[in-house]
Amino acid sequence: MKKISLITLALLFSVMSFAQRFAYVDTEYILKNIPAYQAAQDQLDNQSVEWQKEIEEIYAKIDKMYKDFQAEKVLLTEEMRVKRENSIIEKEKEAKNIQKQYFGKDGELYKKRQELIKPIQDDIFNAVKEVAAEGNFAVIFDSAGGMSMLYNDPKYDKSDDVLEKLGYKK
Repeated sequence: MKKISLITLALLFSVMSFAQRFAYVDTEYILKNIPAYQAAQDQLDNQSVEWQKEIEEIYAKIDKMYKDFQAEKVLLTEEMRVKRENSIIEKEKEAKNIQKQYFGKDGELYKKRQELIKPIQDDIFNAVKEVAAEGNFAVIFDSAGGMSMLYNDPKYDKSDDVLEKLGYKK
């Protein structure tokens, strides 16, 4: 494991030594300074809370149906018991389908996020490309993306340049 880490580190340094220039940006910082992103994020959060409440109300109804069923179970005929159990199961399936519709992999929240956030991310990416081209940077890192750097020299931070390209001031 140490050998692989050493080799990776050596390759990184050798690649960087041939690069003309490098810089980094902090996309988290950039996004925090874009009001449209904050508005979009607030809109997504509000919609998410609304949908979550809707789902919780359905589950509360299911819980009530189940408790009522448990209380009346001994008084019901076999046919009535099966019918009530099936209606509870159907309601649970409905709740899970709604949950998947809103929060699933390709659900409404994902689509809304694509609609609101993706254009902002595309603008940032294009501004980063422009900053890289204008500054003749071979590589620009994103320090917010979980990439760990041992040392960040502030003179190479191009986050403000990207914000400026997007038309925002600090």
